[in-house]
Amino acid sequence: MQHKLGLIGYPLGHSLSPWIHGEFLKEAGLQGSYEKFEIPPDADFKKAIQQLIDQQIIGFNITVPYKETIIPYLDEIDDKAKKMGAVNTVRIHAGKLTGYNTDGSGYVRSLETAYPDFACNKTDKKLLLLGAGGAARGIYYALAEAGYVQIDIANRTKQSAESIRQLSEKAQTKILSLPEAEVHAHAYDAIIQTTSVGMEPNEDDTPIHLQHLKQGMIASDIVYKPLETRFLREASLLGARLHHGHTMLLYQAQLAFEIWTQTSVGADKLEQELKKILEGAS
Repeated sequence: MQHKLGLIGYPLGHSLSPWIHGEFLKEAGLQGSYEKFEIPPDADFKKAIQQLIDQQIIGFNITVPYKETIIPYLDEIDDKAKKMGAVNTVRIHAGKLTGYNTDGSGYVRSLETAYPDFACNKTDKKLLLLGAGGAARGIYYALAEAGYVQIDIANRTKQSAESIRQLSEKAQTKILSLPEAEVHAHAYDAIIQTTSVGMEPNEDDTPIHLQHLKQGMIASDIVYKPLETRFLREASLLGARLHHGHTMLLYQAQLAFEIWTQTSVGADKLEQELKKILEGAS
């Protein structure tokens, strides 16, 4: 059987997804391919999706700007994606399209793989999310579902953060301003940077300064271009343990691959290879 997989979005540029899923196919011993399918904003979206089905694609990822656009074209959507209001993975099986969102769960898997000790005594851990966009929504919900209870959110506008707090009744959440987050940074076991701040070409930007961190805490940034953001550099100098953004990319892809193929694959051995590719691209 040929496992035809793909990615839709616009623009797609130099996406790393074909390389990642190509490696997963090799590891699983499956025949197949992963291709990029750019859909320009002025294209007939319904027709483009039908063309994928006609090509016997068994699954595809969705990136900007179509994570919400795809929803009306699905036959089913899992509870997590419904809660997020966004889909990044679609499985086509028996003529039906089912939507999923692996972003948040992929993030949690990447964090707990990097630091297994952090997954112990989850109810005692205190976490802070920086930002209140789509990535923060997925990560907050996945952390709460995974058993983390104390998850605060810092954002420029408290209204956006409030809408995230309402996603789960399992977590206890305070809403902070970014200046408040700087002052109280020492209180957290992990600070997770979920915004695009620090991404190329604005590498000198950081959402907050970290002079008040406690030793040994985890500083995590979902940005992976560059791999070492200013946020992570400041945290490292203050004795934090670092969690890099490319691992979220890898583990959300792993979850998608498992949904499509019903086959488990390891992702940890690809981390260093992916890091080298990103370093070479910078």
